[in-house]
Amino acid sequence: MPRLALALAAAASALALTACGVVDGMDGSGDPATAAKGDDMTVGLLLPDKATSRFETFDHPIFTKEIASLTHGKGKVVYANAEASAATQSRQFRRMVDRKVDVILVDAVDAGAIEPEVGRAKDAGIPVIAYDRLARGPVDAFVSHDNELVGEVQGRAIMTALGSKAETSEIVMMNGDPADPNTASFKKGAIDEFRNNVRIARAYDTDKWSPKVAGANMKKAIQAVGLHNIAAVYSANDGMAGAVIEAMKQAGATHIPPVTGQDANLDAVQRVVSGEQSMTVYKSFLDEATQAAEMAVYKVQGKDIQYDALTPDKVEAAGGRKVPAALVPVVSVTRDNIKDTVVADGVYTVGQICTPEYAADCAAIGLK
Repeated sequence: MPRLALALAAAASALALTACGVVDGMDGSGDPATAAKGDDMTVGLLLPDKATSRFETFDHPIFTKEIASLTHGKGKVVYANAEASAATQSRQFRRMVDRKVDVILVDAVDAGAIEPEVGRAKDAGIPVIAYDRLARGPVDAFVSHDNELVGEVQGRAIMTALGSKAETSEIVMMNGDPADPNTASFKKGAIDEFRNNVRIARAYDTDKWSPKVAGANMKKAIQAVGLHNIAAVYSANDGMAGAVIEAMKQAGATHIPPVTGQDANLDAVQRVVSGEQSMTVYKSFLDEATQAAEMAVYKVQGKDIQYDALTPDKVEAAGGRKVPAALVPVVSVTRDNIKDTVVADGVYTVGQICTPEYAADCAAIGLK
């Protein structure tokens, strides 16, 4: 059985073990935080939104399952999703501090806005692990990916697709939310690939990673540059990629130029199969969520050797402070390797990808 499918199969029972009441999007009850304790612990998990399907579908259940496994079913997970609201996430964070959870993992909606809450947790003796995005403040560790490499992989895909025509081509950049510290890293990685190789005709930042905003900005780009003059679109994630492609279709495009993405959303993988989207970056949800859970448990239990072994990397935070980090590898998913990546890892089955609408495209690339 594929490893992610196996992990998710166990996740349902793990969620049942950890579920308690729900208050303001939070479930579970807090136990007093201590310097080191056994399996009886409460772990806070704060995720940023539901629009990015991976958070609810993969990260939350995998993380919860792993906490249950590591603590022999005694660990509780207090979970909250901010639904793209920095103010909501700050309130959820404060409630976790008030409940005296043992450790908090936070994927910040806004890295700067959450800084005061990270400081409050530190003052309360509660360690904070930044998840996927590096929150500001005195975080103890960071679990994510080499985010510049994500941008490089996306940029390289466009350069490869354009080939010898790159120097005379114009592209559009649809960047992520400037409040997300990963956005700058994605952008830098991509621009390093584009520099002196292709002309960036228009570039946009996208508030809260909103597909609606991305679609509106793409319409502006089409009007300014001309639909047939846009040789490729750098889209920082899959949600925006879908909106970009739809905007080009509405403008009359019969052929979609190369469009990048990230997160390996199911609809994005289907667009890759059909050829509408050239690639998506797959970041192993299983590896990231599993390592985060291990770090949380080892931190609470005071297992310094195991904890340090999980954070061999260092990332630079605001002010130049070096934060211990675990950086999970990334993979470019194209029509050629869908079976060897998201299918092999059990993220999706062939049946989920190859619905009747995509059956012919799946057959064309031998996906069956």
